[in-house]
Amino acid sequence: MANYTTPRINLHPHTRRVQIYHRDTLLADTSDVIELREKDYPQRQYLPRSDVDMSKPTTSTAVTHCPDKGDSTYYSLPDLLDIAWSYDHPIDEMSAIAGRLAFDSNKMTELVE
Repeated sequence: MANYTTPRINLHPHTRRVQIYHRDTLLADTSDVIELREKDYPQRQYLPRSDVDMSKPTTSTAVTHCPDKGDSTYYSLPDLLDIAWSYDHPIDEMSAIAGRLAFDSNKMTELVE
């Protein structure tokens, strides 16, 4: 996959191990990551759903639209709202992140090796 670059967004696939925890519970563990770098926002790690324990989060009522990525769906835990989001049908230039999850590092513990 070639890196996609706009003035605002860069996608960088990598194989560094990423783990996502909620308290002491491991929710995701992968080395198949796309790091999204967006101007004026923190870097986000987009993980494949196959490497996320999808039995824990549920679909939230929150939905947002980004003109550079498309419409996102949010996911929550029973005790924590909107911990992650996914662009299921992003704009064509962002197709590499389709269906992947990014976690809110202010709400979850994200370890990147």
